[in-house]
Amino acid sequence: MAADLPNGGSSTEKYSRQTLFAPLGERGQRRLMSSRAVIVGCGALGSFHASALARAGVGELILIDRDYVEESNLQRQWLYDESDAREGLPKAIAAERKLRAVNSEISVTGIVTDVDATNVERLIKDADVILDGSDNFAVRYLVNEAAVKNSIPWIYGAAVGSYGVTATILPGRTPCLACLLPDVPGGAQPTCDTAGILNVAASAVASFQVANALKILSGQSEAVEPRLLTLDVWQGSPRSIGVGDPDPECRVCAHHEFNLLDAAGTRPGTILCGRNAIQVSGDSPIDIEILATRLGTLGEVRANEYALRFVTPPYEMTIFVDGRAIIKGTDDPAKARSLYSRFLGR
Repeated sequence: MAADLPNGGSSTEKYSRQTLFAPLGERGQRRLMSSRAVIVGCGALGSFHASALARAGVGELILIDRDYVEESNLQRQWLYDESDAREGLPKAIAAERKLRAVNSEISVTGIVTDVDATNVERLIKDADVILDGSDNFAVRYLVNEAAVKNSIPWIYGAAVGSYGVTATILPGRTPCLACLLPDVPGGAQPTCDTAGILNVAASAVASFQVANALKILSGQSEAVEPRLLTLDVWQGSPRSIGVGDPDPECRVCAHHEFNLLDAAGTRPGTILCGRNAIQVSGDSPIDIEILATRLGTLGEVRANEYALRFVTPPYEMTIFVDGRAIIKGTDDPAKARSLYSRFLGR
């Protein structure tokens, strides 16, 4: 599971500057080295989480992301470079490769998939903490249910423009996300693609998330304060708001109603906010090599062992080995499904 402890092939010497920090120390470092963190989303927040936790010596990292590296990601997504974008590598795979070179003593597993009700509990199984690097509330509310149901701490985070917010959810001790935000925020919400983002806003939020993850993983969750932190790196106005006790009427953490988890089996097309793109879920794996040959006569094709990118103007399809596809050039789910069926025969 995790890296070997000292006297078993690994040494805390690599982390000597970290263990000099008295609240962590050697004991806390050993706890980190035998812990497991799951990162949901490897974008601006998640790529920072992954790098920081790997360098801190967290023994096992599970990196989950559905998307691929694009050139526009490089401004804020810390683990990737231009070669990853040229290859169109899935972010989870690119991150895994980078982190294996950063710290060979830890276990890193990249998983290319969409987190949904059919797989979320399996993906977070045995996690000591979950970090939110996702870009939408649907995934966050789903993770919240899975974390509460399985009593796993998780750390919510979001950033857009120069603004960011984070809160740590400790099931049984703090309010869960459904307590703090009973309903998904209404109306169109700003995204990185519509409002832009400063890379330092993302790194600031991610730093606070990682700090609390280190407290939890080192066995010091009592040091985590039940607060909602907001900050604006441009306006310079951080605020920390106490969140009180869990809501005794919360449907999730009080009444244990897991409506989203119970919806397993429903997998509609997902609109990727601000990107003029739809994600279509697949029901079975595909053979990338065979598909590349078939589509090569119909448009521009680039493929690697993880995914295939097919361009047939005005559309661009990125098709993953699990059968899932991201279709750019439309925000109409029906049109996206039609294109999926047309070119994949499904």
